[in-house]
Amino acid sequence: MKLGRKIRSDEFKGFLDEGTALTGELSFSGTLRVDGNVHGSIKTSDVLIVGEGASIHADITAGEVHIHGSVSGNIEGSRRVNIFATGRVRGDIRTPQLVVEEGGRFDGKSRSTMGDSEESSTPHPASEASTAQNE
Repeated sequence: MKLGRKIRSDEFKGFLDEGTALTGELSFSGTLRVDGNVHGSIKTSDVLIVGEGASIHADITAGEVHIHGSVSGNIEGSRRVNIFATGRVRGDIRTPQLVVEEGGRFDGKSRSTMGDSEESSTPHPASEASTAQNE
């Protein structure tokens, strides 16, 4: 059983293809799919899709994050974070709903934001995340 809805390609507001590299702060509205490289930070209240070919070295703040590629950095998803079978995350995740498919890799700490107040949260930098040996 699949959780969530499938996003059609005509729903994308933007796309960064393989071979594209961006350094700095990326902010957008709508749905953005990244298959290239991003270094810096990503902010949206909407949907970020990290494609299989993507390599993200950034802290991410988004409504939803769908990870099929590689992310190094902390992630805050106000609605949900999905790590699919091909996805790899190294960093901490804060979200009310975290789904890790079989085969997906997550190296860090997770914290549910359901019912949390800002005062009670403590950020955990990715450098403090537990480490696992690559296969």
